[in-house]
Amino acid sequence: MQLAAQGLLKPHRHKAARPDVLAAIRTMGVLQIDTIHVVARSPYFVLWSRLGDYQPAWLDELLAEGSLFEYWAHEACFIPIEDYGLYRHRMVDPQAMGWKYSHDWMTRHQQEIAALIEHIRANGPVRSADFERQGSKGNGWWDWKPEKRSLEVLFTTGELMVARRQNFQRVYDLRERVLPTWQDARDQQPADDCLRTLWLKAVRALGVAKASWIGDYFRTGKADPAALAVLVDEGLLVRVGVEGWKEPGYGHRDHLGLLQQAQADQLTPTLTTLLSPFDPLVWDRKRALAMFGFDYRIECYTPAAKRQYGYFVLPILHRGALVGRLDAKAHRKDGVFEVKSLHLEPGVRATRRLATELATALQRCAQWHGTPRVVIRHAPSALSPLLETALGSADG
Repeated sequence: MQLAAQGLLKPHRHKAARPDVLAAIRTMGVLQIDTIHVVARSPYFVLWSRLGDYQPAWLDELLAEGSLFEYWAHEACFIPIEDYGLYRHRMVDPQAMGWKYSHDWMTRHQQEIAALIEHIRANGPVRSADFERQGSKGNGWWDWKPEKRSLEVLFTTGELMVARRQNFQRVYDLRERVLPTWQDARDQQPADDCLRTLWLKAVRALGVAKASWIGDYFRTGKADPAALAVLVDEGLLVRVGVEGWKEPGYGHRDHLGLLQQAQADQLTPTLTTLLSPFDPLVWDRKRALAMFGFDYRIECYTPAAKRQYGYFVLPILHRGALVGRLDAKAHRKDGVFEVKSLHLEPGVRATRRLATELATALQRCAQWHGTPRVVIRHAPSALSPLLETALGSADG
């Protein structure tokens, strides 16, 4: 159910086209943003996992034309523009946004912030890179120059929006220029209604969900079982009994057909692909462990000596199971897609079918990156010769 709801049950049925990108984001609800690019940056990679070969520029174009906007959802995300109203209340009352908003900064730098807004109004959109750092070079991610901090705070309050991205850098402009049709007095919905809608969207994106998983998806806070019961009574959600679960699961009414297929054992997963560490399927580590028995941690922020699997480790999805993980790097200048290490999960057998389908996924991923030569440095001894043979066949 979860794979079907996420678009990860079967390979994409046709050659990807530009509308498929927006459709995939609408299916997921959001597309999380991350800037690490040892392979394709996460938002592009998440789309590749679902669509296969597609043009990454389509995502950039959808943002620039206003079909998407950026804001804090699960984390920083691309979101369909029709959902803007669901997040507007966070912008209007940002005090609960944690480190993403600083009332103290807004208070202490009122004049500078006002001047920054007037600069944008008079001169047009800006990037953080348009402002020179005064004094010494920064010493880390959070050692931001004042203009960067102000831009981020104004983004959180909604006064600025991301008009487009330039070399993946945010280009900020005034909200009234990016989204001129929006009027708070006319368009804003009550916060409670937005919360209900986000819960429904979370369940729809998850296929089947425990109550404890629902609030994490859009970072709405813990979902109240009593409120979920009301949604069940209204026919918007259905309770689902899942073998091995003590508590009830929830499904969306739009997925009644899928639920019936699942109950009849008619949802057969056939997709083999690689996932981003920030894919919705695995971004909730507790859910990934409960659903797939996959104990997953992001190690790119861990000192190298303490990493178990590697820097930017991609989960391997094979026919409905998370069967392993690999640490990869795309050497774009050399045309090489390097698999530094590949690990299978305990109990996963190195079969010819797994090797063949994984090799196909690796080759397609490498071709999409523009690094067609796949080099595997380390893999399990039982899998390695099968994989090398399959890759050789794919090259041939």
